[in-house]
Amino acid sequence: MENSTEVKEFRLLGLTDIPELQVPLFITFTLIYLITLVGNLGMITLILSDSRLHTPMYCFLSNLSLADCVYSSAVTPKVMAGLLTGDKVTSYGGCVAQMFFFVAFASVDCFLLAIMAYDRHAAVCKPLHYTTTVTTSVCAQMVMGCYAWGFLETAIYTGSTFCLSFCHSNVVHHFFCDILPILALSCSDTYMNEIVLFILTSFNVFFALIVILTSYLLIFICILSMRSATGRKKAFSTCASHFTAVTIFYGSIIFMYLQPSSSHSMDNDQMASVFYTIIVPMLNPIVYSLRNKEGNNSFRKAIEKMKTLLSS
Repeated sequence: MENSTEVKEFRLLGLTDIPELQVPLFITFTLIYLITLVGNLGMITLILSDSRLHTPMYCFLSNLSLADCVYSSAVTPKVMAGLLTGDKVTSYGGCVAQMFFFVAFASVDCFLLAIMAYDRHAAVCKPLHYTTTVTTSVCAQMVMGCYAWGFLETAIYTGSTFCLSFCHSNVVHHFFCDILPILALSCSDTYMNEIVLFILTSFNVFFALIVILTSYLLIFICILSMRSATGRKKAFSTCASHFTAVTIFYGSIIFMYLQPSSSHSMDNDQMASVFYTIIVPMLNPIVYSLRNKEGNNSFRKAIEKMKTLLSS
């Protein structure tokens, strides 16, 4: 029989134990989290309130903002509380819930990035067929598919992880309940868990990346055939911003999950995790929305309407 104990709570080591760094980090993450909430929730509200933005692209964008809000909220508030109060203990159920919501909505985010690239390809390369290719029903089906797959694979991840036995220690060498640090605490054989994690994560990342790279390759070919230098410059600028966010998101995930377990360093993993759990959700409203002409116009009109209401 295994020398296992019933774990009722986990203790997160957090980002740092240096007292001088905890308050500055708390202030930094608080500002980032507020920007994340205001940016993403503001974008969702703007899209819902303006009928001109009820298009497939903005449908995908609103769901991307929702996913960013949820998976950031699953991690960041707990990190902030740990930095401020020093309480880094989380219950067993709280750890399960944090892992589930983070992984589920991060997976949704992963596939939404891919279908947004496909949407842009359809709009740029086949504008005459866009309305018949990306219809309302097709848009809804793709979004529902993202959520269905995200929740299905997360149920597999979470269920298989917390079916293991834990022993010796309940100290998680991370700042949230991620899969690999929890697996490291188990006294069970985690070989199959690591294989399943590698296969599913590889499918998510590489399938999405193939769709994104193929879509943007075709977009670049289409852009190069444009006669207007101004149009080419604007399109390349927009694509560069998109690739910046994609590179940060997918680069950190590949670094975190798709390397052999013997190569993992908890310190490096934490730094990579900060990017895709805290930074990327803040960046997405900027790189996907503020550079869109329709979004800018709707935002200006909303501000003008608010000023009119306040002045009256």
